[in-house]
Amino acid sequence: MICRTLALAGLSLLLAGTPAIADTAKDKAKSKRFTAERVFDMEYASDPQLSPDGKTLVYVRRSMDKLSDRDVGQLWSIDTGTGTHRPLVVSPEGASNPRWSPDGSRLIYSTSAAGKAEMRVFYPDTGRSHPLAQFEQGPSQAVWSPDSKYIAFSMFVPGETPSFAKAPATPEGGKWNAPVKVFDRMQFRFDGAGYLKDGTTQVFVLPVDGGTPRQVTFEDADLGGPAWLGNSTLLVSGNLAEDADLDPVESEIYAVSLADLSIRPLTSRDGPDYGPVVSPDGKTIAYRGFDDKVLSFQQDNLYLMNADGSGARELAADFPGSIGQTVWTPDGKSLLVLSEDYGVLSLFRIGLDGKATKVVTNIGGASIGRPYAEGSFSVGGGRKPMVAYTAGFTEKPSEVGMAAIDGKDAKVLTALNDDVLPYLEMARVEEIKVASSHDGLEIEAWVALPPDFKADGSFPMILEIHGGPYAMYGPFFASEIQRFAAEGYVTVWSNPRGSTGYGEDFALAIDRAYPGNDYDDLMTVVDELVKRNYVSKDRLFVTGGSGGGILTAWIVTKTDRFAAAASVKPVINWMTMALAADIAQYVRRHWIREDPWSNPEAFLERSPIRYVDKVKTPTLMMVGEQDWRTPAWEAEQFYTGLKMNGVDTALIHVPDSPHYIASRPSRLIAKTDNIMGWFAKYDPAKKKDEAEEE
Repeated sequence: MICRTLALAGLSLLLAGTPAIADTAKDKAKSKRFTAERVFDMEYASDPQLSPDGKTLVYVRRSMDKLSDRDVGQLWSIDTGTGTHRPLVVSPEGASNPRWSPDGSRLIYSTSAAGKAEMRVFYPDTGRSHPLAQFEQGPSQAVWSPDSKYIAFSMFVPGETPSFAKAPATPEGGKWNAPVKVFDRMQFRFDGAGYLKDGTTQVFVLPVDGGTPRQVTFEDADLGGPAWLGNSTLLVSGNLAEDADLDPVESEIYAVSLADLSIRPLTSRDGPDYGPVVSPDGKTIAYRGFDDKVLSFQQDNLYLMNADGSGARELAADFPGSIGQTVWTPDGKSLLVLSEDYGVLSLFRIGLDGKATKVVTNIGGASIGRPYAEGSFSVGGGRKPMVAYTAGFTEKPSEVGMAAIDGKDAKVLTALNDDVLPYLEMARVEEIKVASSHDGLEIEAWVALPPDFKADGSFPMILEIHGGPYAMYGPFFASEIQRFAAEGYVTVWSNPRGSTGYGEDFALAIDRAYPGNDYDDLMTVVDELVKRNYVSKDRLFVTGGSGGGILTAWIVTKTDRFAAAASVKPVINWMTMALAADIAQYVRRHWIREDPWSNPEAFLERSPIRYVDKVKTPTLMMVGEQDWRTPAWEAEQFYTGLKMNGVDTALIHVPDSPHYIASRPSRLIAKTDNIMGWFAKYDPAKKKDEAEEE
């Protein structure tokens, strides 16, 4: 018998039977719920950028465009003195990555024209903008020189495609096969980019008045992340070692002289060094990285070195969190760093003596699909510096927040969804903490309660598991969570061991043990909801994507307590993951730390495929057709194994989708609604209702 793949078409459901409400009163109530189409009503703020004088704040206002089925950003401005809020750059192509010039006279941003990426400069005094140059490839990571005269950026430079033979010319009118494609690099495809073209990313410089980009690096490996050291030197990061493909986390910081294009390394240790930011006086470089111990996870630490690369030293060695986005304060006496902090992002001020002070917390909310802690900040204001940031909330997507550099006078400047959310019945979110049944380790979780919730033990439950696994959920608004709750599911998400934001030891508890005791953490969370009488023990469901997908598949090999499961873009077989995924060498070298040809058991012992014969739970498999992070054959292996063992299953391919399925609104809707359709099919309460009707 030929097995058929069920493809998604538009917003249609895979299965009939998503929870329905029959009577008129309930129909009216449902109209106030967060329906699938409400995704197109949501707006959220990202990338807030304060002007150097602090008087104007520009940010990206994002929303879902129904006609083009895209998440589109436009540039809006806020007068920080009066609060005046108005559009700055609005176009069908969208706009993003706004960056002020140091003198505050101009703003660069990214957009596209005629299908090609474009970088433009905007003049606030005239309200006009112009393209900086004609780019054959897409420019990125643009940064201003200190004198506001030049832009440095990264851009792909095509290389010569490898070939071992010259094909004869196709005769006129002939219909020959397309030429063969030859690959000779270890990483020959990447998620979101597909099969990679031969070439490298290099750094360019361009006068801000426009002209021809000048290439300033010419290496055989990628270089990027430019930062200016004065007006005549650029700092870039990359791995120029001959065996760079074999060490995927390695990188160094290099100084490039714009006078003669000479390049010299400023760092040299075994481990990543990247993200250089130069102090206001130009004498000190702060950067991130760590000494590579070849573990599955290591936190980024904060380092300082002199401008010539000498005197490298770690700053704030006792700081418990991982160092994220880093910015010098205007006086050069401290640094502001963003760090994952027990489910949220917090902004810390770290002095040159290493002492850290929390400035602002609850930064996040810029992940519209699932409740990841995603956000950013910027600094401006001259003598009275301020910080602008993405403010996160449980009840709404991210807004623009602003505070003094010491965290005082914090306020939210936008209300992007006040035209919609106050008129809907939204899920209420509670925080819970449990002691894991494995060893008593405290596990933080959040639960979204449907609008008509009451703790009577009747409600169905969805356990939603985050990816990564080295990632972090938080108490943030998420469309997928609200959709589940709107359809009557008590939805719970948590940060089991292995999650980031709780210290390096907490994350490394799954090093070479994943999936492992994170299973016990998750089951303890479920037990707590049953104990509280929040949910029915007979109406439990589980789903998750990527890292959450493998945990979902792992869970159904260990227990049949769930009525149904949906494993989305999972790893199913660590051996195929370590040989064919886009991060294959990282999986082999850092995660498993064995060779699949000499020790296959090291890969199989943590692979759900090894235990597929234990599964009794109806399990849906879903994956993007262009996913090269957890390629389609991962989900397909489990699907085939379930079929062979007589377990109810279905396979969904999401057309044209990379690993990030929710990158288009229709995909996000189709993902959540198909999951709920699958769960409804196996919901014991639904089956009982149908039997009684018969």
